[in-house]
Amino acid sequence: MNQDNDFIGYLDSALGTLEVCADPNGLTSIRFVKDKSKAPNWCCNTQQAVEQLDEYFVGKRTHFNLSLNAKGTHFQHQVWRALSHIQYGQTCSYADIAKAINNPKAVRAVGAANGRNPLTIVVPCHRVIGSNGKLTGYAWGMSIKASLLKLEHKAV
Repeated sequence: MNQDNDFIGYLDSALGTLEVCADPNGLTSIRFVKDKSKAPNWCCNTQQAVEQLDEYFVGKRTHFNLSLNAKGTHFQHQVWRALSHIQYGQTCSYADIAKAINNPKAVRAVGAANGRNPLTIVVPCHRVIGSNGKLTGYAWGMSIKASLLKLEHKAV
């Protein structure tokens, strides 16, 4: 098995199936998949993530408390940390994230790092919208992004 995905679990949500992958140090990816193509191989990290994601989808969780071990560049990690500070039910722009990491001219690079976020929902890239207030792209599709934002706004 790929060393980045030593452990795999799945969650069937109202928006689709999430594949949750981890290594011994934490979660390496959370992504929507069409089918469960790999046999589950659970660990405490994948089990805890699935439980917390399930609580999120039913409106019982607004913050995640999980061990994360996403692979990325220093810049990507800066962006992902900034994304993690966007409060539940809130949104911000790529420019806001660029300012938050003290690199206000890096708006496009922030957008690229946002698009490469391997930990969807837990690192809430869906909360980033255009500076004009409109929804922008989302790796898993605009309907899923809109549904996640609606879920959070309804719960708030």
